[in-house]
Amino acid sequence: MTDRDALFERLRRRPDVEDATLQAHDASDALILDEAVSLRRALGDVVVIGDRHGALTLGALHAGAERVRVHQDSVVGERALDANAAELGLSGFAHHALDASLVEGARLVLLQLPRSLDALDEIAELIATHADESVRVVAGGRVKHMSTSMNALLGRSFRHVHASLGWRKSRVLHAEGPLRPGSSWPRSRTHRLAAGPLTVVAHGAAFAGTSIDIGAQSLLEHVGAMPDASHAIDLACGTGVLGVALALARPSLRVLATDASAAAIASTRATAAANGVADRVDARQADGLEGVPDASAELILLNPPFHVGAAVHTGIAERLIADAGRSLVPGGELWCVWNSHLGYRALLERVGPTRQASRNPKFTVTVTTRA
Repeated sequence: MTDRDALFERLRRRPDVEDATLQAHDASDALILDEAVSLRRALGDVVVIGDRHGALTLGALHAGAERVRVHQDSVVGERALDANAAELGLSGFAHHALDASLVEGARLVLLQLPRSLDALDEIAELIATHADESVRVVAGGRVKHMSTSMNALLGRSFRHVHASLGWRKSRVLHAEGPLRPGSSWPRSRTHRLAAGPLTVVAHGAAFAGTSIDIGAQSLLEHVGAMPDASHAIDLACGTGVLGVALALARPSLRVLATDASAAAIASTRATAAANGVADRVDARQADGLEGVPDASAELILLNPPFHVGAAVHTGIAERLIADAGRSLVPGGELWCVWNSHLGYRALLERVGPTRQASRNPKFTVTVTTRA
C-alpha cells in the first residue's frame, strides 16, 4: 500500500451519509493525481474543482502542492474536507466560490467531472476565461459516467483535448490552450415554461437545470390544496421552483429555501428574482434545516434526492425527512413527493400521521401532519 493509499483509506464522508457501501474516494481521484504528477510540472498553486470529500485536495497537498484553491458545490462536501484535513493534520487549502477568484492565474486545475454537461460547460468557460494561458486541466471520472460529449464541450473552451488510457474503470481528459470566450460571469440559463407563468433560472450544477423534474411537477399540482401559512420552507430546493410557485400563488407568504448545493442556491435566488418574488424568498445554503428552530415551521415542501452521488440510496432522504419532522410545529404539514417504489411511508409515519394525496406508477405525493 502506498502512502497515498493509506491517506485515502483514512478519509471519511462525515457529515455526509456514511455507509459500508459508500466510500470517500474512488479510482478516479488517484488517476487524476497521477496524471497531474506525470505532467512534470511543479504543483505549486493548484486549483481543485468538484472534490467530494477531500481526496483530491488532500492528495494534492500530500503530493507536494504548496497551496490549493478548492471549490465544492456541496456545503456537506466542504465540511467533510475540513474534517478529514483536521484528522490528517493537513492544511494549505482555501475554499472558494465558483467564480474568477477560484481560477485567476491558475496553471493546473484538477477536476472531478460533473455528471451534468451544463455544469462542465460552465466550469470550462470559467477556467478558459480567467486562468493562465498555460493552464492544464486534468479532468477525471468513472468511465460509465463519461461520454464523448464531454470532450466536445471542453473543445469549445480549449484548443487541445485528449483522453488518457483507462485505469480501474476510470479515465482522464486533458485540456489546454484556453480560447478566452470573454462572456459575462456568472453564467446561467433561463427558460420560461410554456404551460404556466413560472420562469426557471439554473446554473450548471443545479438538478434538472431549467426544466422541472417530474417529481416536482407532481407536487406542484397540489399547491392550491396546501394549508394557509405565513411562512413555508422549500427543503432541498434545487432551482427553487416549488417555493417560488408557492410564493406566486400566495402574495403574502414568505419562503425559506435551503439546499446543500451552492449552484442550487444561486439558481433559486435567480429564479425568485425572475418571477418577482425575491423579496419573499430567502435562499440559504445549508445542510438540511440547520439553523431552523425546532417546532417552528408551519409548512414544508420536500422533493428529496433518491441518490447519494451516483448510487441509489435513501440516506439523504432519511435525514431530510427527520429534519422536517423536528422543525414542524404540532399540526404543521410536510408535503413530500417520492419515487413510489422507494417506500418512504414508514419514514414519514415517524413524523406523524401520513395520508396519500396522489400516486402514479412513478411518484407518490404524501401529506404528513406533525403529531
